Amino acid sequence: MASTFALHSGAALQGRAAHGRVVQGRSGHRRPLRAMLPALPTALVGMGLALLPWMCLLAAQGEWSWVGLDVLEAAGLIATGLLLRRGDARAALTAAATTALLLTDAWFDVTTSHGAELVQAWVLALLLELPIAALCGRLALRTR
Repeated sequence: MASTFALHSGAALQGRAAHGRVVQGRSGHRRPLRAMLPALPTALVGMGLALLPWMCLLAAQGEWSWVGLDVLEAAGLIATGLLLRRGDARAALTAAATTALLLTDAWFDVTTSHGAELVQAWVLALLLELPIAALCGRLALRTR
């Protein structure tokens, strides 16, 4: 209960700077989160929005379970980007959830596909889903 309060109140952060929240780097010095990742919030929001045409295509084909998964992924990417932009520590939570969703999507795409669809599933997994999942996982571990 106390840790939940600390997270929501922002007390979980190790410190603040006048221009935003700070994170502890490996070398022990503190750097503002926004200085570390200037374009990343915009890129994450853009990736989430880029899923919209894909979701429309899946919806037109009646693939509603995949649409639902992609809606959650898009929401996770957009929420993580917006929280990062604000310097909010809760970005770690949305990044972790988005990592799990992207890994699940890649797993089910590859394991349920056959023939030419299997090649497409591997290409999407290796070039998009897994690298973005790794990025979100890194954010989940690095953001405080």
